[in-house]
Amino acid sequence: MVVSFPALLRPFRLCRWDPTPWARLAGPTKLRTGDPNSWAPARMAVTVTLEPAGRCRWDEPVRIAVRGLAPGQPVTLRASLHDEKDALFRAHARYCADAHGQLDLERAPALGGSFTGLEPMGLLWALEPEKPLLRLVKRDVQTPFAVELEVLDGHDPEAGGLLGRAVNERDFLAPGVRREPVRVGRVRATLFLPPGTGPFPGILDLFGSGGGLCEYRASLLAGHGFAVLALAYFRFEDLPKYLNNVCLEYFEEAVDFMLQHPKVKGPSVGLLGFSKGGDLCLSMASFLKGITATAVINACVANTIAPLHYKDMIIPNLSSDPGKYKITESGLLNLEDIWNDPLEKPNHRSLIPLEKAQGPFLFIVEPLCMQFWTNQYSMEVSQRLTQGHR
Repeated sequence: MVVSFPALLRPFRLCRWDPTPWARLAGPTKLRTGDPNSWAPARMAVTVTLEPAGRCRWDEPVRIAVRGLAPGQPVTLRASLHDEKDALFRAHARYCADAHGQLDLERAPALGGSFTGLEPMGLLWALEPEKPLLRLVKRDVQTPFAVELEVLDGHDPEAGGLLGRAVNERDFLAPGVRREPVRVGRVRATLFLPPGTGPFPGILDLFGSGGGLCEYRASLLAGHGFAVLALAYFRFEDLPKYLNNVCLEYFEEAVDFMLQHPKVKGPSVGLLGFSKGGDLCLSMASFLKGITATAVINACVANTIAPLHYKDMIIPNLSSDPGKYKITESGLLNLEDIWNDPLEKPNHRSLIPLEKAQGPFLFIVEPLCMQFWTNQYSMEVSQRLTQGHR
């Protein structure tokens, strides 16, 4: 099954919709009292309300509403947050109040800015870095992101005074979720357990070729009733610094750890992987026992980057020509053309034998992935598996 990546993962996407320079909105706001065409402050105080109020989960919808505006008043809403390295991310949108001087983002379409149309969570999923090419990543799931929401009089780039503001703290650990570092045998990971006695359905979560240990997806899934192991496989503590060779026995050890854990419901676990972690999940599903389902995000259907070893078997990595990379007009690196086509016969040795897997697959693809031709590969492999009655 293949689905669109943006529809599922918008809270983590950095979108670029409007070329309006953020510098126009970045400075201190001033009330334009002398401008006869500007909107005077509303008679009643402008308030920004959030539902739920206060802190909520990062993947939890929040309803944003503004009250106390003049009927039909044009306003600009902007959101901003700083990550753990103090990098600034921002989004903005233009709106008009209704006939009662109210603005509800679940009902009012954005008229322009970082996005347009009815997007109740647009101010969050459209957050963009102030410095180009940065990525919004949560490094410490034990602390929240604080998103500042501001309402400015008028429409940018001529937005006026600050009318109201609110802060939405968005955390990554639901109440009662337990975070347990795992250092068992060779396994280096963090286990997130939901509240309650369990046992819970288990998931192994793998990220891509950046290495390290990423926990934010696992911590959020635990809030939905899953026992999730965020698994590192290189560039973390005593694991290999570089991805030169990959031994599937390491991942088999992680699966066994989960299946032997008293809080994990057997007899099998699910897999979730992104990019290189995705093709590793496909290999795990194809060769290891105890895998019930596999979901991959922007993953190649062949083994990439490094040879894969399991017992007496070796799957070579898909060959590539790094010189075929491209740079987009936005300055992004496009690697789609550097890889040989894994579906062509000369490259079949690198293909992962998905027909050996016992459970179903879910391919989540981003049309603008710029790493692999994931949409094309996933569609063709899905058709082959369907024709083989998988």
